[in-house]
Amino acid sequence: MLSILIPTYNYDCRRLVSDLHQQAGQAGIEYEIIVADDASPEPIYKEKNREINTLLHCRLIELPENVGRARIRNRLADEAQYEWLLFMDCDAEVISPTFITDYLRHTDAEVVCGGLCHANALPSPTMSLRYAYEKRADRRRAARYRNRKPYEQFTPFNFCIRRDTFQAIRFDESIREYGHEDTLFGIELQHRQAQIHHIDNPLCHTGLEENLVFLNKTRLALRNLATMENSMQGHSSLLSAYGLLKKIKLNRLAAHWFIRWEQRLTQQLAGSSPRLPLFSLYKLGYYCTIREENC
Repeated sequence: MLSILIPTYNYDCRRLVSDLHQQAGQAGIEYEIIVADDASPEPIYKEKNREINTLLHCRLIELPENVGRARIRNRLADEAQYEWLLFMDCDAEVISPTFITDYLRHTDAEVVCGGLCHANALPSPTMSLRYAYEKRADRRRAARYRNRKPYEQFTPFNFCIRRDTFQAIRFDESIREYGHEDTLFGIELQHRQAQIHHIDNPLCHTGLEENLVFLNKTRLALRNLATMENSMQGHSSLLSAYGLLKKIKLNRLAAHWFIRWEQRLTQQLAGSSPRLPLFSLYKLGYYCTIREENC
């Protein structure tokens, strides 16, 4: 009935799998849990995660080379045997004792999204930027908000989907770098008019990055966005802002401004008290420099 699918990279999944294994067993359903390691370079994580193979209905797949976020999810779907696919990221924590059964009660739609949340306390001052960014977003992550724009609010962090629906869409394997593969999947769901329903069944996101790491990942995501700009039009507030700057011929000025102030912006955002409005300016300014490079 249910295939639980978890891609991982340099992360210890044992606690997550153990909690899911216990809940699925108590639900009395046919299930499997498949974890796919995307060629983690740190052997210790592979060694720890191999313990997953000792659990009934659970197995670990170790890929010989890194294939990326899209392709590994497609591989997991191909390995799955049941009608429903429950995808989640490896840096998740089960916080509800009824997480599995809550999903089983909502199988009337083709796609069911449980959502995500974050701890109430800042894990470390070095993670202040990602934490502040995510906690601000958490305010609008209740199901009642997500269901207003169900396709735009899709995230692969924690969702359940019918196997045939997934196989008709699949993640775009041409996307090898970090960022926006989730948005494209949501766009495809909308194009196919797939039924999508958001519920309040979150997993806690525990894998926050330190500030400079998050800034570097943001830059990667923005470069990725630039390569798929045409297909993302109308689905990105940053692209809308860039389009406005370009229309009033201020995009080059914004790029020059960013280059001049980039170091100071980075210092502020990497500090213990980052300002989110500056982070928005950082992303827009950096995107303008990317587009200038491509002109």
